[in-house]
Amino acid sequence: MIRKLYDKNPNSKDLEAVAELLRNGGVIIYPTDTLYAIGCDALNVRAVERVCEIKGCNPDKRCLSIICADLSNLSMYAKVSNADFKLMKRNIPGPFTFILNATTSLPKIYKNRKEVGIRVPDNEITMELVKTLGNPILSTSIPKDEEEPEYMTDPELIHERYESLVDLVIDGGHGNIVPSTVVNCLGDEPEIIRQGAGELK
Repeated sequence: MIRKLYDKNPNSKDLEAVAELLRNGGVIIYPTDTLYAIGCDALNVRAVERVCEIKGCNPDKRCLSIICADLSNLSMYAKVSNADFKLMKRNIPGPFTFILNATTSLPKIYKNRKEVGIRVPDNEITMELVKTLGNPILSTSIPKDEEEPEYMTDPELIHERYESLVDLVIDGGHGNIVPSTVVNCLGDEPEIIRQGAGELK
Protein backbone atom coordinates (compact mmCIF):
# COMPACT_ATOMS: atom_id res chain seq x y z
CA MET A 1 0.00 0.00 0.00
CA ILE A 2 1.18 3.52 -0.76
CA ARG A 3 -0.20 6.71 0.80
CA LYS A 4 0.50 10.25 -0.39
CA LEU A 5 1.34 12.80 2.31
CA TYR A 6 2.25 16.40 1.59
CA ASP A 7 5.44 17.79 3.08
CA LYS A 8 3.69 21.01 4.09
CA ASN A 9 0.86 20.61 6.61
CA PRO A 10 0.30 16.85 6.19
CA ASN A 11 -3.29 15.78 6.83
CA SER A 12 -3.89 14.91 10.50
CA LYS A 13 -6.25 12.02 9.67
CA ASP A 14 -3.63 10.47 7.42
CA LEU A 15 -0.99 10.90 10.13
CA GLU A 16 -3.22 9.25 12.73
CA ALA A 17 -3.90 6.31 10.38
CA VAL A 18 -0.16 5.75 9.89
CA ALA A 19 0.48 6.14 13.63
CA GLU A 20 -2.17 3.51 14.38
CA LEU A 21 -0.49 1.15 11.92
CA LEU A 22 2.81 1.68 13.77
CA ARG A 23 1.16 1.13 17.18
CA ASN A 24 -0.01 -2.25 15.88
CA GLY A 25 3.53 -3.29 14.95
CA GLY A 26 3.47 -2.14 11.33
CA VAL A 27 6.58 -1.41 9.27
CA ILE A 28 6.68 1.55 6.89
CA ILE A 29 8.95 3.30 4.43
CA TYR A 30 8.90 7.05 4.87
CA PRO A 31 10.70 10.21 3.73
CA THR A 32 13.36 12.03 5.73
CA ASP A 33 15.44 15.08 4.87
CA THR A 34 17.99 12.71 3.29
CA LEU A 35 17.09 9.19 2.10
CA TYR A 36 13.82 7.32 2.32
CA ALA A 37 13.95 5.09 5.41
CA ILE A 38 12.48 1.85 6.69
CA GLY A 39 11.01 2.19 10.16
CA CYS A 40 8.54 1.27 12.86
CA ASP A 41 7.63 2.21 16.41
CA ALA A 42 11.13 2.22 17.90
CA LEU A 43 9.88 0.75 21.20
CA ASN A 44 8.13 -2.24 19.60
CA VAL A 45 10.79 -4.97 19.71
CA ARG A 46 9.08 -7.36 17.28
CA ALA A 47 8.66 -4.57 14.73
CA VAL A 48 12.31 -3.54 15.17
CA GLU A 49 13.39 -7.14 14.59
CA ARG A 50 11.28 -7.20 11.43
CA VAL A 51 12.95 -4.04 10.13
CA CYS A 52 16.40 -5.52 10.83
CA GLU A 53 15.41 -8.65 8.92
CA ILE A 54 14.23 -6.61 5.92
CA LYS A 55 17.45 -4.54 5.96
CA GLY A 56 19.59 -7.62 6.58
CA CYS A 57 21.37 -6.09 9.57
CA ASN A 58 22.31 -7.57 12.93
CA PRO A 59 21.36 -5.22 15.81
CA ASP A 60 24.12 -6.78 17.93
CA LYS A 61 26.70 -5.54 15.44
CA ARG A 62 25.10 -2.37 14.13
CA CYS A 63 24.02 0.78 15.93
CA LEU A 64 20.28 1.38 15.55
CA SER A 65 19.00 4.92 15.03
CA ILE A 66 15.76 6.52 16.16
CA ILE A 67 13.96 9.69 15.14
CA CYS A 68 12.84 11.96 17.97
CA ALA A 69 10.42 14.86 17.66
CA ASP A 70 12.84 17.27 19.35
CA LEU A 71 15.45 17.41 22.12
CA SER A 72 12.98 17.86 24.98
CA ASN A 73 12.74 14.16 25.83
CA LEU A 74 16.15 13.12 24.52
CA SER A 75 17.35 12.11 27.99
CA MET A 76 14.75 9.31 28.00
CA TYR A 77 16.62 7.49 25.27
CA ALA A 78 20.24 8.68 25.35
CA LYS A 79 22.85 9.92 27.79
CA VAL A 80 23.97 13.32 26.57
CA SER A 81 26.51 15.76 27.99
CA ASN A 82 25.91 19.51 28.06
CA ALA A 83 28.46 19.99 25.27
CA ASP A 84 26.82 17.37 23.06
CA PHE A 85 23.38 18.83 23.76
CA LYS A 86 24.57 22.27 22.62
CA LEU A 87 26.12 20.71 19.50
CA MET A 88 22.87 18.97 18.64
CA LYS A 89 20.81 22.07 19.32
CA ARG A 90 22.93 24.02 16.81
CA ASN A 91 22.48 21.43 14.09
CA ILE A 92 18.96 20.05 14.32
CA PRO A 93 16.55 19.71 12.78
CA GLY A 94 18.88 18.65 10.02
CA PRO A 95 20.60 15.79 8.16
CA PHE A 96 22.64 14.49 11.09
CA THR A 97 22.78 11.28 13.14
CA PHE A 98 24.37 11.63 16.57
CA ILE A 99 25.72 8.45 18.19
CA LEU A 100 25.18 8.50 21.97
CA ASN A 101 25.09 6.03 24.85
CA ALA A 102 21.65 4.45 25.19
CA THR A 103 19.60 4.64 28.38
CA THR A 104 17.68 1.87 30.11
CA SER A 105 14.41 3.23 28.65
CA LEU A 106 15.22 1.65 25.29
CA PRO A 107 14.50 -2.05 24.69
CA LYS A 108 17.35 -4.53 25.07
CA ILE A 109 17.74 -4.85 21.30
CA TYR A 110 19.39 -1.39 21.33
CA LYS A 111 21.43 -1.91 24.48
CA ASN A 112 23.32 -4.93 23.18
CA ARG A 113 25.66 -2.33 21.68
CA LYS A 114 24.99 0.20 24.47
CA GLU A 115 24.56 3.00 21.95
CA VAL A 116 21.88 4.59 19.82
CA GLY A 117 21.78 7.01 16.91
CA ILE A 118 19.58 10.06 17.37
CA ARG A 119 18.01 11.89 14.43
CA VAL A 120 15.75 14.96 14.23
CA PRO A 121 15.36 15.40 10.47
CA ASP A 122 14.17 18.56 8.77
CA ASN A 123 11.08 16.89 7.29
CA GLU A 124 7.60 17.90 8.36
CA ILE A 125 5.94 14.59 7.48
CA THR A 126 8.33 12.62 9.67
CA MET A 127 8.27 15.12 12.52
CA GLU A 128 4.48 15.27 12.63
CA LEU A 129 4.28 11.47 12.45
CA VAL A 130 6.61 11.08 15.45
CA LYS A 131 4.51 13.58 17.42
CA THR A 132 1.28 11.80 16.48
CA LEU A 133 2.70 8.38 17.41
CA GLY A 134 4.08 9.62 20.72
CA ASN A 135 7.15 7.36 20.45
CA PRO A 136 10.37 7.64 18.46
CA ILE A 137 10.50 5.92 15.08
CA LEU A 138 13.27 3.54 14.06
CA SER A 139 15.26 4.89 11.12
CA THR A 140 17.38 2.86 8.73
CA SER A 141 17.84 3.95 5.13
CA ILE A 142 16.59 1.76 2.33
CA PRO A 143 19.41 -0.32 0.83
CA LYS A 144 21.46 1.35 -1.89
CA ASP A 145 21.34 -0.10 -5.40
CA GLU A 146 24.46 0.83 -7.37
CA GLU A 147 22.87 -0.30 -10.65
CA GLU A 148 19.58 1.54 -10.12
CA PRO A 149 20.22 4.46 -7.71
CA GLU A 150 17.18 6.40 -8.93
CA TYR A 151 14.83 3.91 -7.25
CA MET A 152 15.95 5.27 -3.87
CA THR A 153 14.43 8.68 -4.64
CA ASP A 154 11.13 7.63 -6.23
CA PRO A 155 8.38 6.44 -3.86
CA GLU A 156 6.55 4.62 -6.68
CA LEU A 157 9.66 2.57 -7.50
CA ILE A 158 10.31 2.01 -3.79
CA HIS A 159 6.75 0.70 -3.45
CA GLU A 160 7.21 -1.69 -6.37
CA ARG A 161 10.31 -3.14 -4.72
CA TYR A 162 9.11 -3.32 -1.10
CA GLU A 163 5.32 -3.67 -1.17
CA SER A 164 5.53 -7.34 -0.16
CA LEU A 165 7.90 -6.60 2.73
CA VAL A 166 6.41 -3.53 4.41
CA ASP A 167 2.87 -2.51 5.32
CA LEU A 168 2.97 1.00 3.87
CA VAL A 169 5.10 3.30 1.75
CA ILE A 170 4.55 7.01 2.38
CA ASP A 171 4.85 9.06 -0.78
CA GLY A 172 6.34 12.33 0.41
CA GLY A 173 7.70 13.35 -2.98
CA HIS A 174 11.11 12.64 -4.47
CA GLY A 175 13.88 11.98 -1.97
CA ASN A 176 17.64 12.43 -2.02
CA ILE A 177 20.55 10.05 -2.54
CA VAL A 178 22.94 11.53 0.05
CA PRO A 179 22.73 10.01 3.57
CA SER A 180 22.96 11.85 6.86
CA THR A 181 26.25 12.94 8.38
CA VAL A 182 27.05 10.64 11.32
CA VAL A 183 28.65 12.20 14.39
CA ASN A 184 30.14 9.96 17.09
CA CYS A 185 29.59 11.58 20.51
CA LEU A 186 30.88 8.66 22.59
CA GLY A 187 34.38 10.06 23.10
CA ASP A 188 35.80 13.20 24.65
CA GLU A 189 35.27 15.14 21.41
CA PRO A 190 32.61 14.67 18.73
CA GLU A 191 33.96 12.96 15.61
CA ILE A 192 32.41 12.83 12.15
CA ILE A 193 32.56 9.18 11.10
CA ARG A 194 30.54 9.61 7.90
CA GLN A 195 30.30 12.87 5.99
CA GLY A 196 26.95 13.06 4.30
CA ALA A 197 24.46 15.84 3.73
CA GLY A 198 24.91 19.01 5.79
CA GLU A 199 27.90 20.76 7.32
CA LEU A 200 28.23 20.36 11.08
CA LYS A 201 28.19 23.69 12.95
